[in-house]
Amino acid sequence: MTQLISFIHKEFLHIIRDFRTLIILFGIPAMQIMIFGYVVSTDIQDAKIAVLDQSRDSVSRELLLKIDASEFFEITEVLTATSEVEPELKAGHVKAVLVIESEFAERLERDGEVFINILVDASEPNTGRMVATYAESIINSFNQQLAAASGMRITPEVQMYYNPAMENEFMFIPGLMTLILILICALMTSVTITREKEFGTMEVLLVSPLRPIQIIIGKVIPYIALAFVDVVIILLMARFIFGLPIQGSLVLLLLESLLYIALSLSLGILISTVSDTMQQAMFISLIGMLLPSVLLSGFIFPVENMPPFYFYLSRILPPTWFIIILKNIMLKGTGLQYVWKETLILFVMTVALLALSA
Repeated sequence: MTQLISFIHKEFLHIIRDFRTLIILFGIPAMQIMIFGYVVSTDIQDAKIAVLDQSRDSVSRELLLKIDASEFFEITEVLTATSEVEPELKAGHVKAVLVIESEFAERLERDGEVFINILVDASEPNTGRMVATYAESIINSFNQQLAAASGMRITPEVQMYYNPAMENEFMFIPGLMTLILILICALMTSVTITREKEFGTMEVLLVSPLRPIQIIIGKVIPYIALAFVDVVIILLMARFIFGLPIQGSLVLLLLESLLYIALSLSLGILISTVSDTMQQAMFISLIGMLLPSVLLSGFIFPVENMPPFYFYLSRILPPTWFIIILKNIMLKGTGLQYVWKETLILFVMTVALLALSA
């Protein structure tokens, strides 16, 4: 019995003295609790919307004040013409546009009923549904006031843009494509280079006629080609199996994918520089990239709903920006003029990761 107790005591000491084991036992559960507790939310708060009020009478102003005063919406853009509606939705500045036609109050008094158009960005189906539901709820609450006073009614008409059938595949496929590419590229590159270090063959390569940069390029080029084949396969499956159209330029989409592949490979190179074994490289690549990419990139849960710390943390994750690019090109049919900022951010990240690795 004494020997067993001594053995158990020895095991406790071994675990406590191993910093990596303590991180796995206590750090990862704490991180998961913090992320899931604060990030995982299907509600919306202060969703940005635009308004095109062509009437500007007392009823329309009162309705808009009620919408803006709610905790669900924030009116951030006031449009002046119908030609501004679609560009505003394509740019992603707002989740919806409320369109109030001219002579709103007059037609309400004359006919007893008037319509208000709610144009929703449904590229994220769950968010689109909630935006439409909350907007209709506020309008119905306003109708109760009107009914009590005069029996009049405002009827909301919802129109879903970019995903009118509200297909969830249209949201998941761009997110899965983002996740698959960064995991495969970062994981395979980091493991391949770390394997050379672990087995001692890196020194053999370094004394060969090849320069270090040539060795890295030789390791990376095959994965660029194979990852690009993955992109083509994913796009073909999305189109012919799930019916996901590519509304924008296919050439631009493929070029953006190449940039993202290069960034992911750069991240793998960086991971390989701080890893001594393949197990370490796999652990950093999988644990360090999988959970943040799924939860903090906007893949499933809206980034706008996150607390400030997690919102700004999501800004440094490459998947956050690539998902925006994919949804804009594939669903909204936009060109480079709408995604140049995200493209520039990915390019700067790629250069920074390569410089840091060097």
